[in-house]
Amino acid sequence: MNISETILKLKSGEITSEALVKKSIETFEADKNSALPLNAFLEMYDDAISLAQAADAEISVARKDGSLDALFQKKPLLGLPFANKDNISVRGKRLTCASKILEGYVAPYDATVISRLKASGAIPLGRCNQDEFAMGSSTEYSIYGPTRNPINREYVSGGSSGGSTAAVAANQAIFALGTETGGSVRLPASYCGVYGLKPTYGVLSRWGVVAYGSSLDQVGIIAHAPQDVAAVLAATCGADFYDDTSADLPESDSLLDLKPLSAQEFSEMKIAIPKQFLESKGLSPDVGVVFAETRKWFEQKGAKIEVVDMPILDAAIASYYVIALSEAASNLSRFDGIRYGHRVDNGKGYDELYVETRSEGFGPEVKRRIIVGNYVLSEQFSGDTYKKGMTVRARIQREMSELFKNYDLVLCPTCPTPAFKLGQKVDNPLEMYLSDLFTTFVNLARIPSLSVPAGISAEGMPIGIQFVGAMFGEVKILRTAQAWEAEHEGCGTRV
Repeated sequence: MNISETILKLKSGEITSEALVKKSIETFEADKNSALPLNAFLEMYDDAISLAQAADAEISVARKDGSLDALFQKKPLLGLPFANKDNISVRGKRLTCASKILEGYVAPYDATVISRLKASGAIPLGRCNQDEFAMGSSTEYSIYGPTRNPINREYVSGGSSGGSTAAVAANQAIFALGTETGGSVRLPASYCGVYGLKPTYGVLSRWGVVAYGSSLDQVGIIAHAPQDVAAVLAATCGADFYDDTSADLPESDSLLDLKPLSAQEFSEMKIAIPKQFLESKGLSPDVGVVFAETRKWFEQKGAKIEVVDMPILDAAIASYYVIALSEAASNLSRFDGIRYGHRVDNGKGYDELYVETRSEGFGPEVKRRIIVGNYVLSEQFSGDTYKKGMTVRARIQREMSELFKNYDLVLCPTCPTPAFKLGQKVDNPLEMYLSDLFTTFVNLARIPSLSVPAGISAEGMPIGIQFVGAMFGEVKILRTAQAWEAEHEGCGTRV
């Protein structure tokens, strides 16, 4: 069921919040003992059932006194359990970023997105697996082991928000929060056959989210339907006192009653397809076929589609990794074994404590990115490489801004390939990095993008297509996706 269907049943008393939570816990416990465990959740929170019981009590009282509508207007997500990525703070709960270096750390406060979801009545169900410090594209770089794909457990779920996405795709949670720096919500959404939104930078506060690349990081939303994404976005979006980079979302009120685009609106729509992505050598035939079918659907709706030449996009992934890894090296310097988390103290001194703690606490992929980031920021290179990366980013922002003066939407694949088998790329960092080939330009330009389940590969794995909008264009891309979902219903990717 989607969110609106679930709420109707909660209002009528046909189901209870407690039953929803208990079902998720039962599924989680049973899955742990299976031959190929999904490994989406790392733990279920011990107070989830009591919070659900409290929500049921509120609903029961409101049903008796006739104030149900008023209650759900105040708390639009009341009683709905959700999954949370292991790098988003929930007060009093463990937060490890799937890393040994944060072993035993307990968050002292709620992230803003969590506090806003709690205020809307939603219930934090548990924390989910991820690539260590959100650095990866397959959720294989985790001290807890990989998360498997619910469609076929021999395959990766995508990353770095693979646990959150797999939990939704496997019906262990109604919706989930993830984070992304270069595609870590959209990529697993594509691999698992669900919707994944990367909002405009700043629309969702980063307060309480462990930083990877601060100028690129963004909380994202994963759900089964566009209207579910919209409902969660409406409850969490907006400027935050604690995050100076946060911003209000125009037209956010229309998210609560998301209407699909009309035939007239489709006929007036202009869509751009970047030539660079069509000609990419890494694009698999399966993805090419699904993309062609998606393009045809828009044409049948009356939209005008043009292929545009944007040579700067060829430099997007290089620019992204220069910037992201430089910022990661800076952000992760705080994990030193002195203030919190894992510590290796051999009594030799602070330098030795620092080196040995980080050497033992970080995994190989995190170390690789810290080393590359520090190399880029070294005195010999920082005036050249980092500056060039920022120059490319500025140009991408300008060119995308100009593009959206003439076009309503950018259409492109989410990933060059469908999900790959576990272990296939884990020892080949460059090949893994190229999974982000079609996603990083969105983060660099700070614009919103939604991965939409659009088809299935020859091996039966989901394939996602991106609907990319102008800055603060979330409502338009979600309304477009709502029209798509009305005719395709997940494109057969549902578990």
